[in-house]
Amino acid sequence: MKIYTKTGDKGQTSLIGGTRVPKHHMRIEAYGTVDELNSWIGLINDQEIPAETKTILSEIQDRLFTVGASLASEPEKSKMKIPDLHESDIELLEFEIDKMNEVLPEMRFFILPGGHTTISYCHLARCVCRRAERNVIHLHENEFVNELVIKYLNRLSDYLFVLARFLAHDLKVNEIAWKARM
Repeated sequence: MKIYTKTGDKGQTSLIGGTRVPKHHMRIEAYGTVDELNSWIGLINDQEIPAETKTILSEIQDRLFTVGASLASEPEKSKMKIPDLHESDIELLEFEIDKMNEVLPEMRFFILPGGHTTISYCHLARCVCRRAERNVIHLHENEFVNELVIKYLNRLSDYLFVLARFLAHDLKVNEIAWKARM
């Protein structure tokens, strides 16, 4: 199987279901950003982090493929079975956030991204996740989007923020407090 098809050479691509759309279509932008997010999470997972965190990140990457498939499909036109998100996927993120927060000190200031490459990767992933969420919400204003996708991305950005704090704690890296210039 060749990786190139040449069908996109004129700026169009196909959704699952067969509809051709411009590559700048909001649906393409949404699932493209989710794909970018998945790559950042893969980079975090390649770092020296706890094995349990690696397992959760691998699960998240799998769910992001589910999100991407959902965003790339046209439910009314596609006969292909698309995997579903479940409320339990969101509950897993909430459970992990709560578990990490148990060992973290109370947050008393805004935190600047940085201090260690792994922490910075988490913050980059969080920012891309927020952009993916904005893109999906924009898409949802005009087309069908499973509302669990929006909820999942919202909770995932929270998870990534807490993960940055948790890994800073684990790596014994001081969080960088933002001190507003007055």
